Amino acid sequence: MKLAFVPLLQIQRDLYGLPRNMERFKAYLATMTDPSTGDLRYPLVAMNPMGKEHVPALLDEWMALGADELAARAVADAATRLQPVPGEFRAGLVVADDAKGGWTNRHFYDFSQRFHTKALHRRGWVTGLLWTSETPSAAAAREAVLTGVYRAAWIEQHGYAVTLRQMLAQETYATANAGCTAPALDADDLAYTREAIAGYLDATDLPTIMACLFGDEIASGLGYPRLGFNHHAGFALALSDQPS
Repeated sequence: MKLAFVPLLQIQRDLYGLPRNMERFKAYLATMTDPSTGDLRYPLVAMNPMGKEHVPALLDEWMALGADELAARAVADAATRLQPVPGEFRAGLVVADDAKGGWTNRHFYDFSQRFHTKALHRRGWVTGLLWTSETPSAAAAREAVLTGVYRAAWIEQHGYAVTLRQMLAQETYATANAGCTAPALDADDLAYTREAIAGYLDATDLPTIMACLFGDEIASGLGYPRLGFNHHAGFALALSDQPS
């Protein structure tokens, strides 16, 4: 798989330097769109163009940390490992505002970032999301971009995940190769999750899948039935299944 990293953090920071009004929103649309084709130029859909002061402040922290540079090195390493996999992609980091803005529902967007990537995938883009509710770190920047890259690689080899079984397999592959360490459950909760989730592995409906992956608390908050799963239980199960 051919991979190229595109630094996007400064582009986002420049947009936040504009007044928080229609001037900024129009600049956001113009930046994101290729004027010659009207199609996507930069994958900034998750960015909240009307974000308040906490977003540029966080961007300053990410850039001071060297997040683009860290992610670029991670992508270059991944490109070497993924040479046998087909496909050609550009990767970049995007800040998603789940702290003080209504632009992004964290759980729905997290789900889409993992499993509804067809629009970006066919355009050859991979994004790593940096959430405004989380503290900047080198590990977070690396994991954000690498999970995106390895999800794209999984799709190139297996197609888009539709069933819960396929989604778990995709996440096992992505998190294992990205070196993720969270979320995690203790041994008893993990054994319970593995047994309880077995009856839902062929599910394709969103309410069931959200409860299995994100847990009852989040599912209930979205108006979906509770199925007896702890917080991020499905993702913890996927992570536990990575090869040793």
